Amino acid sequence: MLEEIYSETKEHMEKSIEALKRDYKSLRTGKVSTSILDGIKVDYYGTPTELNQVASVLAPDATTIVISPWEKNLVGDIEKAINEANIGVNPNNDGEAVKLYFPPMTVEQRQEAAKQAKGMTDNAKVAIRNVRKHSNDKVKTLHKDKEITDDENKKALDEIQKITDSFVAKADDTFKTKEQEILTV
Repeated sequence: MLEEIYSETKEHMEKSIEALKRDYKSLRTGKVSTSILDGIKVDYYGTPTELNQVASVLAPDATTIVISPWEKNLVGDIEKAINEANIGVNPNNDGEAVKLYFPPMTVEQRQEAAKQAKGMTDNAKVAIRNVRKHSNDKVKTLHKDKEITDDENKKALDEIQKITDSFVAKADDTFKTKEQEILTV
């Protein structure tokens, strides 16, 4: 019963870390990543379709992304979708492909991105602590219903705290790695 709670706690906390890593992908670092375009949908014959489903998206160098649609008539729609997504650059349409030129990040932009990463990390820690609270409540309910002893109750709460501490540390490590990636020129 308690093992079930522990494994459920770990599973939910791991999902918080995965969500944090997904959030980090929306941040810009020194090198542009095609993941900045994730979530942009293009009107493909009346159906909103992911950009990477209608075109090849490549980052040939650290400051450029090239989007080559499989059907040339989509170039205008792709350009429009990127403009509406407001990702911080204007698309350049050459009739064949859409090119995005990202200027090198300034020190202020890097610091701002690091600050956003810190906020995302703090949100992940809150999510982890909410999982801890939920798990502790389950243990306390078992104790109240006399399904576990006082000793088992204390051990279970300590174990959940250890799990929580390890995942908070994991979130901090993930942030340190991302911060270094953002601030490195």
